[in-house]
Amino acid sequence: MPNRSANRLINETSPYLQQHAYNPVDWYPWGEEALQRAKHNNKPILLSIGYSACHWCHVMERESFEDENTAQLMNEHFVCIKVDREERPDLDAVYMAAVQMMTGRGGWPMTVFLTPERIPFYGGTYFPPEDRYGMPGFRRVLVAVSEAYQQRRDEVEQQGKAIAGEINQHTANRLIPGLVTHEMLDEAFQELSTKLDAREGGFGGAPKFPQPMILEFLLRYTHRTGRPVPMEMAELTLSKMAYGGIYDQVGGGFHRYSVDDRWLVPHFEKMLYDNAQMSSLYLHAYLMTKKPIYRRITAETLDYLLREMQHPEGGFCCSQDADSNGEEGVYFLWTADEIEAVLEDNASDICRNFDVSESGNFEGRCILHWTGDEKKSEESEANGFYSEERSKLAQARERRVMPNRDDKVLASWNGLVISTLAEAGAALNRSDYLEAATTAAHRLLRAMTSSAEGDYPHLPHVISNYERRDVNLKAPAGFLEDYAFVSDGLLSLFEATGEPQWLNGAVQLVKTMNTSYADPNGGYFNTADSAETLISRPKELMDNAIPAGNSAACEVLLRLSALTGDRSLENIAATYLRSLRAAMARYPSAFGRLLCAADRFIGPLQELVIVGRREWHSTRALLQTARSQYQPNLTTVYWDKVAHLDLPLLEGRDGDENEAVAYLCEGGLCRKPTETPEELTEQLSNTL
Repeated sequence: MPNRSANRLINETSPYLQQHAYNPVDWYPWGEEALQRAKHNNKPILLSIGYSACHWCHVMERESFEDENTAQLMNEHFVCIKVDREERPDLDAVYMAAVQMMTGRGGWPMTVFLTPERIPFYGGTYFPPEDRYGMPGFRRVLVAVSEAYQQRRDEVEQQGKAIAGEINQHTANRLIPGLVTHEMLDEAFQELSTKLDAREGGFGGAPKFPQPMILEFLLRYTHRTGRPVPMEMAELTLSKMAYGGIYDQVGGGFHRYSVDDRWLVPHFEKMLYDNAQMSSLYLHAYLMTKKPIYRRITAETLDYLLREMQHPEGGFCCSQDADSNGEEGVYFLWTADEIEAVLEDNASDICRNFDVSESGNFEGRCILHWTGDEKKSEESEANGFYSEERSKLAQARERRVMPNRDDKVLASWNGLVISTLAEAGAALNRSDYLEAATTAAHRLLRAMTSSAEGDYPHLPHVISNYERRDVNLKAPAGFLEDYAFVSDGLLSLFEATGEPQWLNGAVQLVKTMNTSYADPNGGYFNTADSAETLISRPKELMDNAIPAGNSAACEVLLRLSALTGDRSLENIAATYLRSLRAAMARYPSAFGRLLCAADRFIGPLQELVIVGRREWHSTRALLQTARSQYQPNLTTVYWDKVAHLDLPLLEGRDGDENEAVAYLCEGGLCRKPTETPEELTEQLSNTL
């Protein structure tokens, strides 16, 4: 790269934006300076949105944004703005909707051309430098868009206004309410069953995404109905992914998705939100089946997060890149010679069972994935699944150049991890998981600030980096997903520890959610009422790679209502669920998290209170009994007889002076208090 002076992105905190700080493009961050420049110079805006771990974002940077001639065209004809979609999901949602309407597809990198008034009129995703892949070259696009804007301004503006109108119509509620019943869940399951790949698992063809929210619904549906088929669907997919190339067989953790239909060749980036959700899914599969493979995948995935993704100041970083040394996936690939050099006499067994050959299975190298038979896999799982050999390979791999890590700490994604770590720490007796969840939660709560009126706390979206910059920067404001996911994580941490601060934190966040994000027509907007005004106020209904903020918020309201006895929260959730009844049944793949909330709403709900001193063996035994079972609609309150918990569930439940006592209720009916794990197990497994 020639010596270049830095552009404005050098002062940004986003690693993704800083990656572009020495491009010859005159980049601006999104903000008033860039928007005013476009208006003053009467230039269209070139808005480029991506994220740090995006492979094709790096490709487009190398091909176009680092090219002097392309940069000259961009600088001459446009005001160029770079946005990290992970920092600004609101901008991403609005302009992604526009690109999808214009092209019928979406993805990253995303390139959108706007009028100075921020109205989109043309866009796309990746553009090659020259015409290829059936796509126009980027330089040709730049010239054509500039000429259209200069010569056919009225036509461009009319097209932009039409697109903006469509976006606003798209985000408006046009829903038909209905009753949320068992039958709706049956309809949703039937629809999902028609989409299953009965051979390789998953839903649909290539590319294949893990879709943990849908699989979570299948676990819940099996638990509800006792029917084996939904569990068989889930287990087929869980097994294929666990043994496939989408799972890092050496270091643990899941890659983003598989480009083929059999989970072999992944897009190699690792995202925090994927691994948080997948570890939760495999934990629940383990609690339901007690199969060692699911426990192993849970622990290896969470161990990977603690080892490679934990931020030194607490919390977890966003992602790991797909590339290292400028080459996609090279960190994760192997040759037969490399395996033999590390494992020596044991190499042949690994090569035979993990598809390692001289010819390779990916561009001359090998993606490790299990090709042994089912009996061999069961024997291996019982004996640690080659833990010693995989550990040696991991140590050898650490000597390679590691993929870059995006070290932003996002509140919402950390909420997902906190929830999983808290539940897994309690269920698997892993104090390190609970400690990591607690540290992350403390960091999030420290980041909360009081509103100008001093009413309820506000949570920033990005937690890290700002305190270490020399410039005075303001962290992006929190979005609905931050309040919903963090509240959910804090509730899980409360149920795992019995510490009131986590429940109190969730209560405060939900109050802010209800005062600043609520849509009078039901549900919540993505942005606060005090946030920057965009061409449309985004409201997300359907799940994507992460749950829709509204779906997660719905389940949080139901959980918090059960804990506090505040039925107004349940009523808010019920109204939203009813509004999407038809959509959930017809398009279940877009509403996996909301279907889980609907399952909780339908019930039956179980409420368990365990009272006993922390040091008592009987307390630990009862808690472990409750936590070792898959009970998705169980609300657990642990009271150590010391903490101040003002909850209706504790009324009249003072416990015993010498032994822990468990109180279980279901649907308004209560079981006999018990002091024995055996009786509690029987009570939990037999609904009233």
